[in-house]
Amino acid sequence: MGRSRYHVLGTQPHFLTCTVINWIPLFGKVEFTQIILDSLNFLQCQQRLTLYGYVIMENHLHLIASAASLSKEIANFKSFTARSIIDLLEKNNSNYILNQLELYKLKHKTRQEYQFWQEGFHPQAILDEQMFRQKLDYIHNNPVRRGYVDDPAHWRYSSYRNYIGQLGLLQVELIHV
Repeated sequence: MGRSRYHVLGTQPHFLTCTVINWIPLFGKVEFTQIILDSLNFLQCQQRLTLYGYVIMENHLHLIASAASLSKEIANFKSFTARSIIDLLEKNNSNYILNQLELYKLKHKTRQEYQFWQEGFHPQAILDEQMFRQKLDYIHNNPVRRGYVDDPAHWRYSSYRNYIGQLGLLQVELIHV
């Protein structure tokens, strides 16, 4: 994991971001986004990660999550999803994207051909209710700020629907603030 000025503080919820290398917009493809959703669902079902909020955008995702070992679980998540997406790209002969993942790979990553995720995940501990609300609002309004939807409920790759009593794509631990 890359060096960061952020550190995980215990098992409390953290706001975190995972970004595709060079901000390549790959999550417009449902197959890739489904890999992300399935992986997060697996971690939750295995009780390795508690998810409080999420949004998946075209080239990054934000989570509010906690775990007994958050750094380890996010590293496993990023490793598994990167391998799965790269395997799918290779299977589909998506050479242009694979070339991009090779081109933007950090030079010190000599044991791998491609790099999917940027290093790190920038965890920020959620210190109080106000911060939780601010981060959750930020996550849910990300697609609105980007101009993709007018209402956060219209973005299917988000926990917003969970918080307004509708069925979301993933289960989340609701915190009513």
